[in-house]
Amino acid sequence: MSLTRAARIILVGAPGVGKGTQTDRLMRKFPELASISSGDLLRKNVRERTPLGIQAESKMKAGALVPDTMILRLIINELTNRGWLTNDTIRPYTVYSSSIGMDQDDTVDSVFIPSGLRTSKYNYSDHPSASFILDGFPRTAAQAAQLDDLIPINLVVNLDTPTDIIIDRICNRWVHAPSGRVYNTTFNAPKVEGKDDVTGEPLTRREDDDPEVWKARLKNFKETSLPLLEHYDKMGVLWNVRGNSSDEITPRLIKEFGRRFGALDN
Repeated sequence: MSLTRAARIILVGAPGVGKGTQTDRLMRKFPELASISSGDLLRKNVRERTPLGIQAESKMKAGALVPDTMILRLIINELTNRGWLTNDTIRPYTVYSSSIGMDQDDTVDSVFIPSGLRTSKYNYSDHPSASFILDGFPRTAAQAAQLDDLIPINLVVNLDTPTDIIIDRICNRWVHAPSGRVYNTTFNAPKVEGKDDVTGEPLTRREDDDPEVWKARLKNFKETSLPLLEHYDKMGVLWNVRGNSSDEITPRLIKEFGRRFGALDN
């Protein structure tokens, strides 16, 4: 299906709710959609030893959180490199350049966020090909406000699955560690109990797949996500969908997506 305008989407949902599954299904249904993961961009910069990657790596090794300014700079560069975001008054700064010329005392802000960036307005493309699902950012209302100054998100989907369903799903999850294949004894059971379908090797449980650990994670998510959802609700772009499984949610999500972005059959 084709879109008639750009979709700029964020999926919000508790750990284990199936955000990755919904992203994959949306991208298969609407090929113009791209997935932009802040985590993937960060790892790419660390791996390629870009100036931003070098500074981010030093912070992570010191046990510090990667600042929002770094993540925003990554997103800015990804969108500008794709031609979806432009600014006529600021010279492009690419994070994929050599670190040569970066002084020891330079900070991420001085190198990547020149004066005027925070007050300058960007021009964004509304062409269907400039459609994306942003993964990993924002996670808080403060980060969302920063993103608003960069590019307007026009759909935020709150994937709502009851906590007891998520806990049950996690408790019945088994994995084949070498390949990453995931099974669930309630809805995606292996052909032979306890064995990987492909190799026949034993399945194992993830160390953090503990009910008490997950209850704490879900409680923390609710506390941090509520202000984020309220932020986007006030902007009029929040859409809530409740379901007990990804298969239950997907048809509703695709229908709403098509309604909002004028999806047309090819």
